[in-house]
Amino acid sequence: MPATALLLQEAGRWLAQDPDPDTRTELSGLIEREDLAALDDRFGAKLEFGTAGLRGELGAGPNRMNRVTVMRAAAGLAKVLGPGRHVVIGYDARHKSDVFARDTAAVLTGAGLHASILPAPLPTPVLAFAVRQLGADAGVTVTASHNPPRDNGYKVYWGDGSQIVPPIDSEISAAIDEVGRVDELPLNGPGTLTELGEDIVDDYIEAVTSLPLGEARDLRVAYTPLHGVGAATLTGAFLAAGFETPMAVEEQRNPDPDFPTVSFPNPEEPGAMDLAAALAAKLNADLILANDPDADRCAVGVPLPGGDVRMLTGDEVGGLLAEHVITHTTGDRLVATTIVSSTLLGKIAGAHGVRYGETLTGFKWIIKAGAGLVFGYEEAIGYSVGSDAGLPVRDKDGIGAALTVAAIAATAKRAGRTLLDLLDDQARRYGLHATSQLSFRVDDLSLIADAMDRLRTNPPASLGGRAVERADDLNQGDGGLPPTDGLRYRLVGNARVVVRPSGTEPKLKCYLEVVVPVTDEVPQARAQATRELDSLSADLTVHLGF
Repeated sequence: MPATALLLQEAGRWLAQDPDPDTRTELSGLIEREDLAALDDRFGAKLEFGTAGLRGELGAGPNRMNRVTVMRAAAGLAKVLGPGRHVVIGYDARHKSDVFARDTAAVLTGAGLHASILPAPLPTPVLAFAVRQLGADAGVTVTASHNPPRDNGYKVYWGDGSQIVPPIDSEISAAIDEVGRVDELPLNGPGTLTELGEDIVDDYIEAVTSLPLGEARDLRVAYTPLHGVGAATLTGAFLAAGFETPMAVEEQRNPDPDFPTVSFPNPEEPGAMDLAAALAAKLNADLILANDPDADRCAVGVPLPGGDVRMLTGDEVGGLLAEHVITHTTGDRLVATTIVSSTLLGKIAGAHGVRYGETLTGFKWIIKAGAGLVFGYEEAIGYSVGSDAGLPVRDKDGIGAALTVAAIAATAKRAGRTLLDLLDDQARRYGLHATSQLSFRVDDLSLIADAMDRLRTNPPASLGGRAVERADDLNQGDGGLPPTDGLRYRLVGNARVVVRPSGTEPKLKCYLEVVVPVTDEVPQARAQATRELDSLSADLTVHLGF
């Protein structure tokens, strides 16, 4: 049969089982027009289920997020878990998230599992918390986090409340491949569905407000949830802890799946924090906080005179949170971060006699770093803050992190200081660990593979004027870590570069760090570090060929 006929036949089979009138209309039009390029884009590949679950553009076909794709994923999960197991389901406010959550519940209960669904679009950390709180066997959240509006995703948690890791992802993926037509799946029973109430959110808020937050509460906060689901839960947590209500950016307060005021709903992207900065200046705020749309990440800024804002890097916030947690916990403790984050955490841990762990990128690995974990973070503004009782959320938690940062800032304010003064203190104690990121977003993923091949074939002898004293191909595994697609260069003079493809976006990411001793004034050291990072960035861009 000719390739065109095969493609049209495959699209027709998909159309016949699709329960969604929106994607049925989309696909019918493509078939009628015989738009082979569009059909091939949707059917020439498929979204692959991995440790991050599924994530992709909304639309018809196996290479898109849609009701058929989601029902197949739910059926695969049900097959791996087996009848009688309990799954908690959460969702954000993106397009189709509520529909995908209901489809998941229908498929799971149809397979004889018990499903509990959160009462509204809620932060991802509430779902991760609920899995353990309810003693469930797994959890599912429908979210694409900080991806563009056209995307959605499907993330799976295991019974310990953390994201799945191999080989569970491969088992679910193989089970998905065995699923037949979704219109032949049993739905809505014999398993049971429980509609959870607001008490699960109250339990979460009680858990995060039990973190070590000190006593100071005098703090004025400007806040943005970036059109996501964080505002209500964060506000509830702040009030329960005794803080004033954070003042939210009105244009971004309520959930909106189109994210109309930002180019990308990611607080790290240029321009995303402009409205929050303007609000902070108007309020004379002490602190700026932001969550990404599913509120599992937290961005932090300090207002400056004249209306400017100093946004802290994820590594800077990680260092402040780490020292706070370590000084407010006791016993045999572990703190952990990833191979692309700053080396500062290791210095802090060593100074306090606390164990330090380093993992592959992703919170699924940080949470598995070892027993006694009281704090974990990754440079992409993701943090999990704990106490002597452990971690309330075994995943990154933008609400708990925001609350703890506010407590640190309020304590500093009581002493007439800010977070910037605390950063200077750390620079004097441990050396200035300056980091930056260089990233390249592409439409063609082969460009990323080509760039990695170029670096492997012709590795740089120097970067930014510093000789490369050691090059590690992380594909070979390193220090007992599983293999991953990445390259790490250790440079003369206490500097480091890591290059890796993003696991969730079409980006090549480069993580740069220089450590500058502070022998005189911190601002001079920061200026030197900026020059050295700029030099590294320029040199690396040339080597990558972008």
